[in-house]
Amino acid sequence: MVKIIGLVGSPRDGNTLILVKEALLAAKKLGCDTELVHLGRMKISSCSVCDGCRKENKCVIDDDFNQVADSVSKADGVIMGSPVYFGGMSAQLKSFVDRTRYLRRTNALVDKIGGAVTVGGARNGGQETAIQQIHNFFLIQGMIVAGDENTRHYGGTGHAQNKADSKTDVCGIETSRNLGTHVAKVAIKLKNKP
Repeated sequence: MVKIIGLVGSPRDGNTLILVKEALLAAKKLGCDTELVHLGRMKISSCSVCDGCRKENKCVIDDDFNQVADSVSKADGVIMGSPVYFGGMSAQLKSFVDRTRYLRRTNALVDKIGGAVTVGGARNGGQETAIQQIHNFFLIQGMIVAGDENTRHYGGTGHAQNKADSKTDVCGIETSRNLGTHVAKVAIKLKNKP
């Protein structure tokens, strides 16, 4: 069975969580097994560049990272979500990304499907630049980047001022669902390829 994991890189239960759940729900409707991981509820320290991962082929910092990295490396597709912080991804998601050095070295994420969901303030924007950061991570890891196949958005792009605004954000919900569908379709095709 195709497995899609959704990473919520937000410090709270709000708009990013809502839209990542929408993307995973769309993947589930196509028969994928899905898993939601809320990085904001976990202890994931920043990378200390100790180079212990070069010797151990895993991060040697003792926190929740290795459990999440193991799940991500076993998944067929990854949907990463982040609120926009000064035009970029959140610290919670960036800490996870920075700790994946050994995954790159071992090619653990090569040819997996990646999709990005971001939520920015209605007046501030920044969704596309935050998505660009997530896409850069996918490309550096050798992943295949998926977007919203219907509207040609880069990914799920939500607009919100308050904590639960994404529940009524028609565009954010649509682009997130379309992204989840596209990630699932590509993952299914690759899994079933002879």
